[in-house]
Amino acid sequence: MNSTYKPLVGIPMGDPAGVGPEIVVMALSKPFVNAISRPVVIGDKKTLEQAMKITKINLTIKEITNVNQGDFKDGVLNLINLNNIDINKLELGKVQAMGGKAAFEYIKKSIEMALAKELDVLATTPINKESFKAANVPYIGHTEVLEDLTKTHNPLTMFQVKDLRVFFFSRHVSLKKACDLIKKDKMVEFIEKCTEAAKILGIENPRIAVAGLNPHSGEHGLFGDEEVKEIEPAVKIAREKGINVVGPVPADSVFHQGLIGRYDLVLSLYHDQGHIATKMVDFERTISLTNGMPFLRTSVDHGTAFDIAGTGKVSSVSMEEAIRLAAEYAPKFNKRA
Repeated sequence: MNSTYKPLVGIPMGDPAGVGPEIVVMALSKPFVNAISRPVVIGDKKTLEQAMKITKINLTIKEITNVNQGDFKDGVLNLINLNNIDINKLELGKVQAMGGKAAFEYIKKSIEMALAKELDVLATTPINKESFKAANVPYIGHTEVLEDLTKTHNPLTMFQVKDLRVFFFSRHVSLKKACDLIKKDKMVEFIEKCTEAAKILGIENPRIAVAGLNPHSGEHGLFGDEEVKEIEPAVKIAREKGINVVGPVPADSVFHQGLIGRYDLVLSLYHDQGHIATKMVDFERTISLTNGMPFLRTSVDHGTAFDIAGTGKVSSVSMEEAIRLAAEYAPKFNKRA
């Protein structure tokens, strides 16, 4: 892939009752987006037209049935129009079955296009778990949809903000279960998967730090024995396999060390451990990447923001950053994957 190639970035519109449509039109009004990518929105035309009125943004919507019909220039929004919203019944800021069903259909169509190599990468917008439930969609979130529809077992979630990259050992489980999941063999497998994922993103021989689970990494068993029994042996095995990994490093310092460049990757052992660390650096620019699938997916890391949907108060910084990282990593991922 040559250096001037601009990746085709699929952008499912998200829950139409939330801020997804607004951040999509706001982001696509920025000239840099077309300078680095060829964005294709999968959504509903009337909802996007409403979002433009809310945000006072004027784009020309070009309906296309395939990416070859796209007109990738400033001022144009190229749309795969699923036409699945009754705009007169859409209530902004509210949980609705119609919104959950539509949001799922945008994701599903995007995945189908990515699997067919019609799109290089996805940059997703917010969905709402309650709206999914109201529509009887049998998933709790994006990752679960991606995992099932791509037939990928346990895809890797990575957060990036500035130079801090964080992988997550577990996602949506209780803190007690997250601790119970810390087992040597699974830790070794996780370290290996993160190493390969980093290489696919263009980071050769990544410097990896595993965060400690307990305060001060357990102080040699004084505050918990997971480090001694499971984490330290896993790190030792991984090092013997040639992986450049250290740990456990106390969680109150390891993320800062990753931010300033001491490590290329930090491996977080549970959901909030890494979420808090990244979002405190820059909430809006913390971007989620899903790796380990046939294609790469980036995502904003905020919700549907029903409380401000329709007010025009939402910021599109996170959407812009998701598109930027999608365009940056897609050529590397598609070359190595």
